[in-house]
Amino acid sequence: MSEPQEPQSPDDRSPDDQSPDNPSPDASSPDNPSPDAGDRPLTRREAREAAEAGTTPDATPARAQEPEPTVAMDIDALIGAESRIGDEALLSADPTGAATVAFAMTPAGEIPNAAAAATPTAAKAATSSQGGGIGALIAKHPNVWLFSALGVVFMLLGVGAVFAGTNLAPSTPVAAVAPSPSPTVEPARPVPAQTAAATRLRTCSIAALAADPRLGTFEGSVINASTGEVLFDRSAGTPAPTASVMKTLIAATALKVLGPDYQLSTKVYAGSAEGTVVLVGGGDPTLSAGGGSVYPDPPQLSDLAAQVHGNYGKPITDIILDATMWNNSDAWDPSWPVTERTHGYQPMIVPLMVDGDRANPRAQDSPRSTDPVNAAGKAFAAALGVPDANITLGSAITTNPLLGEVKSQPVKSLIAKMLPVSDNTLAEMLARVSSKVGGKDGSAASLTGVVTSALASYGVVAPNLAIKDGSGESKNDGVPPIVVAQLMAKVLAGADNLGVIYNALPVSGKTGTLSGRFTGPNAVARGAVNAKTGSIANVYTLGGIVHAADGTSLAFAFYALGNVRSTAMAAIDTVTTGVFTCGDNLSNN
Repeated sequence: MSEPQEPQSPDDRSPDDQSPDNPSPDASSPDNPSPDAGDRPLTRREAREAAEAGTTPDATPARAQEPEPTVAMDIDALIGAESRIGDEALLSADPTGAATVAFAMTPAGEIPNAAAAATPTAAKAATSSQGGGIGALIAKHPNVWLFSALGVVFMLLGVGAVFAGTNLAPSTPVAAVAPSPSPTVEPARPVPAQTAAATRLRTCSIAALAADPRLGTFEGSVINASTGEVLFDRSAGTPAPTASVMKTLIAATALKVLGPDYQLSTKVYAGSAEGTVVLVGGGDPTLSAGGGSVYPDPPQLSDLAAQVHGNYGKPITDIILDATMWNNSDAWDPSWPVTERTHGYQPMIVPLMVDGDRANPRAQDSPRSTDPVNAAGKAFAAALGVPDANITLGSAITTNPLLGEVKSQPVKSLIAKMLPVSDNTLAEMLARVSSKVGGKDGSAASLTGVVTSALASYGVVAPNLAIKDGSGESKNDGVPPIVVAQLMAKVLAGADNLGVIYNALPVSGKTGTLSGRFTGPNAVARGAVNAKTGSIANVYTLGGIVHAADGTSLAFAFYALGNVRSTAMAAIDTVTTGVFTCGDNLSNN
């Protein structure tokens, strides 16, 4: 707590300090009686009031220079243990040891009158501060001044370091930052002239039907025959054995390479020796010995013998058999079971035979021989009336006189016979003749290329085919279901004579190999499916056209593969009936 200050003299008081709001220490109070009013100078307020009243005082004392207000505070509270002090602080001490500090707010250019704002002790300290007060202050508070000086030094060093850092920075130029390249503006994407049509959501599923265990490993394809849109796909691009569905590919190949009106021919040329004639096979299995035939209106050996007698006019003692149209070394595919021949489903594939080499020419399935060429020679000798003629193998000289020729029904008629009953012999012969006429060698090995080329001409691309035979009897054949389905769509359209195939396809529950199928719940699809059947060991197939209940025509091919039995046929019929029911609403899910 600060001690009471000594009273100020009248010359040291500021008029403002004497105002009622700030009474002077000399002002009258119980503790400090006022002097006589007549003896004291006028205050600034009294002088102003006198001036307004028009009275002039007798004497107005010279107005002392008004010192700026000072603020006094306990130094212990201000700086705590002499921690800091301002440059303009005035310190004083009285005999009791108390100290005060006065901060003078002095107008510019004026010297503060410390005595006007301090106690007599402070005034005395202020007077001495004008001569040697700074030294006294330093002596009195050395730590304060030392720390203040060090603060100033450190401040100056910091500022200098900044400027020094700027001046001493390395002169190596900083690499300029390359401007970012202007972004490449991509050209506007082309806008289609027409918005794609929405894809129809189909909801009819045959997935459960296709999962029937009787089908073994199932492959299948269904497409809209008009648009080509794939509606159903189960490994449809995977090549697999087709069984007799292969005959539809061979029919299409024959129509493309040979044409629908092409006829298979059997000829006789005069031999080089007297009494010798040469019988040349042209791949016609329908040539008949005259005892009846499974083939409608077949060419007859009797007609050929009559032509020879009429044109040769000499006794015939020797018959040469020419079966060299293709190499007979591949007459039997090693993948065919021998029972196919002995049970009457397949002959040796040679270009010269009679009645398809059937033991019973009237029976579709009849045991075949091991030497169709020699059997044909004997039948021809009998027709000539020289059963004891010498029969040998050889080749004709085609520049020699042509003594006779008979022809089969046209290819379109042969196809009409082949497909409904699945005639293996006709299929093999048409395949080999197509190869030979098409510029190949007529071998089994040539068939893949011949068939692939023919399909491509129809717009059916099939780069991964494996065609080992013409009948589909080989387990090594490989045709993806989608290829069959795409061909069937072309068949339905009928372009390029493919209508011949459509007209020959068996009809569900009505004709051919489908006449006894589509029974029970599947009877709803009878008459609505035109398709070729197929069956060999471990393979059952069906491929063709479904005329669905909603009027849509769908092309399809279904394969049941692996450990399957004859019950697979009914399972395939059920899947096909499902397609008939779904129509264009068939879903692939």
